[in-house]
Amino acid sequence: MYRRRWLLADQLGPHFLDDPDQPVLLVEIRELFRRRPMHRQKAHLILSALRHRAAELGDRALLLRTGTFREALAQVAEPVEVCHPHSRAALRFARSVPELTVLPPRGFITSRADFAGWADRPRRGPLRVADFYRYAKRRHDILTAPAAAAGPGRRPRAEGRDASAVSPPPPPIVEDDIDAEVRRDLDRWAADGVRFVGRDGPRRHPATHAEAQARLAHFLTHRLPVYGRYADVMSGDDPVFAHSVLSSSFNLGLLHPEPAVRAAEQAWRDGTAPRTAVDTFVRGLLGWREFLWQLYWYFEPQFRGANWLAATEPLPEWFAELDADAVEARCLADVLGAVRDRAWTHHTPRLLVLGNYALQRGWRPTELADWFQRCFVDGTDWVMNATVIGMSQYADLARLDTRPYAVDGTDIDEISDYCAGCRYAPEQALGELACPYTGGFESFLHRNRGRLVGDPRLAAELARRDEPEHREAVLAQEEKRGSTPP
Repeated sequence: MYRRRWLLADQLGPHFLDDPDQPVLLVEIRELFRRRPMHRQKAHLILSALRHRAAELGDRALLLRTGTFREALAQVAEPVEVCHPHSRAALRFARSVPELTVLPPRGFITSRADFAGWADRPRRGPLRVADFYRYAKRRHDILTAPAAAAGPGRRPRAEGRDASAVSPPPPPIVEDDIDAEVRRDLDRWAADGVRFVGRDGPRRHPATHAEAQARLAHFLTHRLPVYGRYADVMSGDDPVFAHSVLSSSFNLGLLHPEPAVRAAEQAWRDGTAPRTAVDTFVRGLLGWREFLWQLYWYFEPQFRGANWLAATEPLPEWFAELDADAVEARCLADVLGAVRDRAWTHHTPRLLVLGNYALQRGWRPTELADWFQRCFVDGTDWVMNATVIGMSQYADLARLDTRPYAVDGTDIDEISDYCAGCRYAPEQALGELACPYTGGFESFLHRNRGRLVGDPRLAAELARRDEPEHREAVLAQEEKRGSTPP
């Protein structure tokens, strides 16, 4: 007898099935959306992807809508199996069901055994993504051999001033009857008291493997060649630039990262994309994404960061509720508005604008990680635990990064067009025009000087700003500003 394969809502791609005839279980639990306010567009994408997968599978799929997962499993007559869940809570539940078989993890390139073997080797200092990425490239033979020489007509696309100028728009997301049904259900849930954050809007992210594959093919052809140049750029005019915007597709399991990595590598070998661009993209999947997943399972289950910088302030309401209209600082207003309106920004605004401001203001890292998980369409526990608590907020005793991810307004000005239209001056830390990021950065340094003096870069930053009168004035100014919208 076949075991029915339970596909969780982040296991919706073809690589989570082995047999074309195997029956499938899909489960919707409305109460999961009631527990914590989720972004409306994220809720829509999850339900749309789940229901689209059921429609694709047809008679093979059993889609149940129940109060709990245990109730759903009780309605299934045949034995059930599930691929290793992607959160500890889901894994604990799966292992608590005696008749449920838990299979090994899928959707990643490096096995947990290989990662443990690498991480357990004698080394000095914390685990570092750069070291892991070098290991992973060797282990999987990616970007190791030289590329063929680019012949006529096979040279990388010229890198223009604007990434969108060298790229036609990606294949559109066309909503269908399933999306309309999802929107009606969410409207009804909201009327019944289920609270969402952010604005509703047209579905912008793939809900099927076919949609995701089409977006990936477009990226590899049109945007990968300039990705190395534009990956870190922020702009109020173009929030996407050269990004694929496929993080939610990988995290929903619609795409497997290995074929994407191999296809990018092939673009380099064919001479259609430069090594720098391909390496930047591959590092995101084979390096960072794999590293975050492995860290989530490698460290002890209760680990949520040690809050080394003693950040104790709660997230202010304006930030938690995505009230971008309350903010005058152009970069923060634009990025917070992007979260409100699209439930997505790329990694640089997340770190340099959102996370950086929270770090400077001393907001609680666990609350910030929860906010990222609920408000971003690609938010997952295994990603946000490490990137927000570890990398962004430096609250994990340097297990993930070597220094706090804190910069001032001049750094934001260097890689964005935000400061030109802002009422604040990025180079000023004091006065009416003082940039909240520049004053905030100095205040952060002074408040945490005892913890940061061991870092050469931050010690040098402190020394440049250590004139007593100036220091006290900045501290007073930023204490008065506090967590009010800048």
